[in-house]
Amino acid sequence: MSFADAKQRFSNRVTDYVRYRPGYPSALIDLLRSECGLRPDHAVADIGSGTGLLSKLFLENGNRVFGIEPNEEMRRAGEECLAAYKNFSSVRGSSEATTLPDSSFDFITAAQAFHWFEPTATRREFLRILKPHGWVVVIWNDRRISETAFGRAYEDLLVRYGTDYARVKEAYPELQDMEKFFGSSAATSQNDPLEVAEENRSKDRPLQNAFEAAARKESGAVASLQTGGVSLRTNFARRELPNFQEFDFDGLAGRLRSSSYAPKEGQANYAAMMAALREQFDSTQKLGRVRMDYTTQIYFGQLDAVRGSG
Repeated sequence: MSFADAKQRFSNRVTDYVRYRPGYPSALIDLLRSECGLRPDHAVADIGSGTGLLSKLFLENGNRVFGIEPNEEMRRAGEECLAAYKNFSSVRGSSEATTLPDSSFDFITAAQAFHWFEPTATRREFLRILKPHGWVVVIWNDRRISETAFGRAYEDLLVRYGTDYARVKEAYPELQDMEKFFGSSAATSQNDPLEVAEENRSKDRPLQNAFEAAARKESGAVASLQTGGVSLRTNFARRELPNFQEFDFDGLAGRLRSSSYAPKEGQANYAAMMAALREQFDSTQKLGRVRMDYTTQIYFGQLDAVRGSG
């Protein structure tokens, strides 16, 4: 996938993206307070900020947020959605060239965007704009596929009708990608349960590893395969939070249309896709609604320990 293409994929999907994409759990702020020492006076650079779904959480926490977005249509939508927040600044830029000043930010975030970034240039840019000992937080919503009839049917629909769904799925980072980006103090063991869990996870996918599922159940709202802060083995840690949306049919159709790999109206397979979605909704709805469950994946760490390798 070309990265230039990635920056333009959502230009004609902004309206549906604003209305139907999932946000992020408010518990994320509590997690970052406890794990990273997040405070309201910290400056945040939200890279690939899009329509402002993540920026809004930090703004409500009192943070100064700079939203960096290369897509003009998405950037304008974010400016409109966040117009009431005086601490928000919208910037035309990209993960590889933010235009932000050196050593200026306590936190860099990327929500549902990291898989579009060119990692080497992005890491170099993050090191440039981060303050010493600043934090990088990478977040995305994983759709949980296999746990419900609806989840399985929706995945089958994307596989059948998506224009390049498989290619987009393959772009999502795995554990080894995050280790390479954050830096690792030691090679992972082949029997490391965190690595095994990642290998068993399909993109845009459910939890398939029993160890992960047990950890989520035991810890409740915040699940973790590691204890304490940043792992001694790596320069980052991973946490999970539950998330979900509920839709009537119009909302579900909008959620589907917001995906960059869904055919647009007038394109081949659009009518067939929507007919299949209608059939799926009718067969799985309860009281006129369906529920789409997610696991919000959260990776956080500091690049300082390996700053010289950037």
